[in-house]
Amino acid sequence: MVERYAREAMKSKWSIQAKYDAWLKVELAAVRAWNKLGLITDADCEKIQKNAKFDIARIDEIEKTTKHDVIAFLTSVSESLGDESRFVHYGMTSSDCIDTAVALQMKESLELILADIDEFLVALKERAMEHKNTLMVGRSHGIHGEPITFGLVIAIWHDEIKRAKELLEHAKKIISVGAISGAMGNFAHAPLELEELVCAELGLACAPASNQVIQRDRYAQVMSALAILASSCEKIAVAVRHYQRTEVYEAEEYFSPGQKGSSAMPHKRNPVLSENITGLCRMIRSYATPALENVALWHERDISHSSVERFILPDAFITADFMLGRITGLIKNLVVYPENMMKNLNLTGGLVFSQRVLLELPKREISREDAYKIVQRNAMKVWADLQQGKSALNDKGESLFLQNLLGDEDLRAKLSENEIRACFDYSYYTKNVDKIFARVFC
Repeated sequence: MVERYAREAMKSKWSIQAKYDAWLKVELAAVRAWNKLGLITDADCEKIQKNAKFDIARIDEIEKTTKHDVIAFLTSVSESLGDESRFVHYGMTSSDCIDTAVALQMKESLELILADIDEFLVALKERAMEHKNTLMVGRSHGIHGEPITFGLVIAIWHDEIKRAKELLEHAKKIISVGAISGAMGNFAHAPLELEELVCAELGLACAPASNQVIQRDRYAQVMSALAILASSCEKIAVAVRHYQRTEVYEAEEYFSPGQKGSSAMPHKRNPVLSENITGLCRMIRSYATPALENVALWHERDISHSSVERFILPDAFITADFMLGRITGLIKNLVVYPENMMKNLNLTGGLVFSQRVLLELPKREISREDAYKIVQRNAMKVWADLQQGKSALNDKGESLFLQNLLGDEDLRAKLSENEIRACFDYSYYTKNVDKIFARVFC
């Protein structure tokens, strides 16, 4: 999936070419820093900057013998240079090059992810505004609760994705560090000034302290932030899948002309995009666990993390980028059915107004326990009538629940007909939508 469907901008960040380009970028920055510190002459520095290059096929050939990718890379680079090659990788260890280069890759990849999220947030805001006052039923435990609006649902999604963005912005800061501290991180063979010069040029902060590697809690924060983003996106995808269920049918994915839903059943219009997003989010989330396990390395360094990161870093970023593109398109093109939302809102014969009636009775000096009994017994009659096939609304458009309440003597002793009818007003439930939106979209 990753290779076939990956979007090119992100895919290019994690190609073999990009990996070695980042390595060379770090090595050349170190050469320029050594030049500033007086170790390398201007002439040798210029030769290295001008001529240093690598050949991927040659690196692969050398690595068959060395069994060490950095040495193979450096050997290939040295073959493009003369005697001045002796100053490439001077005073550095492999992880100085690799970890600093990977920090660049992750920083740039996170910038793409954050841009994806911004586009997603725009789509969510537009749809929330469009449906700010589109009435629908709110559900808890999958059961009808009280009236809400579809715009409020999307506003909650928007707010959640904003939090995911904040986590990723923090993760970007955490990962944007380099280290040129040498073997064991003791700066024995290179001064701290070298690291400071290199990192400043590359747009990275210096790790305040490192051993032989950048500490993997930083990587774990990035992968955990991506996992949280994926969980929130899966939540949205699952909601869309629910709305598209035939029995609900309040919204559905856009079904393009010529699209097919089933090889066997021509009528099918399946929520394939949101199902795909659900699966992608599961994969993204799965990368967090190995990243967390990579935090614990033996002593100052081992390479148990290396093989893991060769999988999880490209796959997590490429998959997240693709998933965000897909879910943004899903929301932009989501087909919404307000009429069906209203139909479902009326499905339970007015039971969605039960709390409104309940809260009127304590104002009439009725205990909450007695008020609950009055309202619940009338509600239970509605469930029984619906199970027997009785219509939720009579020919006057009055709900079963309203009819029951109007006929309840105990209730009528406390509330007039007009007061009871006033409890069945949808605008009561949407009166604070503008204020909520002001909070979310401030």
